[in-house]
Amino acid sequence: MTNTSTLFHVSSVLNRQSIAQHGLDWTRMGAARGIAGSRRPEAEGVFVCRDEDEARFFFQINNTGGLVDLWSVEGIVEESLLDNGNGFFYHPGRIPAARVRLVRSDIPPQGDF
Repeated sequence: MTNTSTLFHVSSVLNRQSIAQHGLDWTRMGAARGIAGSRRPEAEGVFVCRDEDEARFFFQINNTGGLVDLWSVEGIVEESLLDNGNGFFYHPGRIPAARVRLVRSDIPPQGDF
């Protein structure tokens, strides 16, 4: 039996419309920097947090230059997540819009929820 759970993704508000329409897709990155400040995808996949405490860390390092959103992600098997080598996990694929939901919006840099 495979276990799925609710995961989370933190992204710039500039990506909100694209995520709502297309889901989470690293090939569409470009409207804003990544949370760590990167201008290009750091992996061929979507970085996720396993709980809200982990998401809080990404609010603190927010290098997008602006507000961010917190998205919940459903239907991902945790065992399928890959470690990028720095202890952060990503799903090696796209996540359709039907599996993501905006949980919190317009969180300021260094923000907390």
